[in-house]
Amino acid sequence: MEEKISAKWPIVKYENGQLSRIEDEIVSEFPLTIYVNNEEFATMVCSPTYFNEMVIGFLASEGVIRTKNDVKSLKIDESKGFAYIDLHANQVTSQQYYSKRFIGSCCGKSRQFYFHNDVRTAKTSTSTTTLTGKQCINLMSKMQQNSVVFQSTGGVHNAAIGDTHNLIVERSDIGRHNALDKLYGHCLLNQIPVRDKVLVFSGRISSEVLTKATKIGVGIVLSKSAPTDLAIKLAQDLNITAVGFIRGSSFNVYSHPHRIVED
Repeated sequence: MEEKISAKWPIVKYENGQLSRIEDEIVSEFPLTIYVNNEEFATMVCSPTYFNEMVIGFLASEGVIRTKNDVKSLKIDESKGFAYIDLHANQVTSQQYYSKRFIGSCCGKSRQFYFHNDVRTAKTSTSTTTLTGKQCINLMSKMQQNSVVFQSTGGVHNAAIGDTHNLIVERSDIGRHNALDKLYGHCLLNQIPVRDKVLVFSGRISSEVLTKATKIGVGIVLSKSAPTDLAIKLAQDLNITAVGFIRGSSFNVYSHPHRIVED
């Protein structure tokens, strides 16, 4: 599926005083509208890959499902941009609990924090996993080295789930929340336990990202970028170790530093 995440596009490039016509690699952007039990639930703007994982992870993070067994059927109509999900239970998707909303690919204000379902589904971590400093740096380095789409386009967020030594699954998407939903969905569909795992992320640790990490169930979040103050407060409250600015041979630990130990 990954070949669909980008496409060649003719552009004009300026370099060293010269204009030239070249082909550039451009990321693809795709709107997917999700229907749950025949009711429109949300439209997600995403990279057109791993739709099944993204939908399952998104619905789990929204509290609509808890496991893959809650799903009776899932059909993706790529030609029209629809995902149809039937659940075994007649799950309530009332506006009282969920906001039907357009979830864009942009960062920042694409989603609100503390919907009713965020409060219900966020989990306090019980992880006892620890990482050495070198392990933190190595996991980030491995994700960046494997991020072929970012290297060719510069237009996606990268995220991965790993253990203390290796990355287990990696996903890229134009939307940071989509990349995380794809990881969550992969773990649910393949019944991968995550309490002892680590989330490795290329972007800023916002409250949205931190909340998603708690829903996935990891206890450590590694990022090459900065956290926000609200994300740090949430990490402190929810027993998450947030590590940011992993660059070169250094990083900062912003919450619950007991999980990061000396080499």
